[in-house]
Amino acid sequence: MRLKFTVNGQPREADDVWEGESLLYVLRERLGLPGSKNACEQGECGSCTIYLDGVPACSCLVAAGQAEGREVRTVEGLADGEKLDEVQEAFVEAGAVQCGFCTPGLLVQTHDLLERKPNPSDAEIRESLAGNLCRCTGYEKIMDAVRLAARRKHAQRKAHA
Repeated sequence: MRLKFTVNGQPREADDVWEGESLLYVLRERLGLPGSKNACEQGECGSCTIYLDGVPACSCLVAAGQAEGREVRTVEGLADGEKLDEVQEAFVEAGAVQCGFCTPGLLVQTHDLLERKPNPSDAEIRESLAGNLCRCTGYEKIMDAVRLAARRKHAQRKAHA
């Protein structure tokens, strides 16, 4: 089948897609967007998290055919060209990127959290990121990065108010 959908704001097509193929596979292998990672293939680790119509979803659990006509935003779509999103910058600056396998999902989930809740408590951060597993850290640098991004987004909102 031919899949037509919007990815990171651009209309995209993928040909010869098998209906049972995962959206993750289509993004990585057919469209050349390797940001979302293929780890557990069971929706347990969060490394493949993307936005699907504005809602975070594990792309390994979405059948490609379900994306027909829909809006997908990947970790690559968080940046504005060469300018990283505040969340991406904060993860780099706080040293929250280690092997990088969990990072794309954590970035998307953090981005979503801060859009919904600009000044989250530590408990709210932990709850939001609970579906994203990292094997390299004790999560403290990740927490630092989320707090840093929240402070920056909060300051930016105040400056524009």
